[in-house]
Amino acid sequence: MRASLIQIAVDEGESIESRRQRAAALVREQAGADLVVLPELWTTGAFAYERFDREAEPLDGPTYETMAKAASDAGVWLHAGSIPERAASEGGSAADGTLYNTSLLFSPSGELVAVYRKIHRFGFDKGEAVLMGRGRELVTVRLPGTTLGVATCYDLRFPELFRGLVDAGAEVLVIPAGWPARRRKHWTLLAQARAVENQAFVLACGTAGTHAGVPQAGHSIVVDPWGEVLAEAGPGEEVLTVDVDPAKVADTREQFPALKDRVLGLEPPRR
Repeated sequence: MRASLIQIAVDEGESIESRRQRAAALVREQAGADLVVLPELWTTGAFAYERFDREAEPLDGPTYETMAKAASDAGVWLHAGSIPERAASEGGSAADGTLYNTSLLFSPSGELVAVYRKIHRFGFDKGEAVLMGRGRELVTVRLPGTTLGVATCYDLRFPELFRGLVDAGAEVLVIPAGWPARRRKHWTLLAQARAVENQAFVLACGTAGTHAGVPQAGHSIVVDPWGEVLAEAGPGEEVLTVDVDPAKVADTREQFPALKDRVLGLEPPRR
């Protein structure tokens, strides 16, 4: 499986529509890949909190339309990164006002096949944590020959989420992010840790540039089930392309069957 991670730069002087079209052109250039991945909140910038409400869009908004066509034109499975989504009310088209950090995944025909709303929102008592609603559902996507498990940025710090994805059949963990440069070492360390402990591939796609004055880490990374780094980008805008063999997941789990030794349902300490 050939995967291309598009580490797009967010320039505050570029309009969202311009960046949307530029990202679509980069997706089309990856024709021949099997899977293409964009970063988290690349339309607005992950730290541009004041833009979330103003630039939020419905699931079927302009980013959906542009990315669906790009996926179809390129003939690729596309994880289109995430957008600030304004959710629709139940049973109707009127927005209920709730914002989510929402990922869109498209088939090679341009069909929307999965939606993931970020579960762990970053910011503690400000920013995304207070401006956006919490996702509730784990999401996996079946591709020919493998199953993707989907997470977003800050989710990377919560290993139980990835255990849930593995239990649901995930073999390739896809993690778009807007990770700050000052914590880049954590980014690399955690990507490798999630790969090793789950014996799965990790495809972690970050942004370059600066989001609301916060320099981004870049350094998108692909890690194999043994924790070996297969490819890593630099700090600037770049397309990272790597061939991964999903069969290596089963081979690794058979050679070193650590997942079979998990002990669940432990009782808390007695006091």
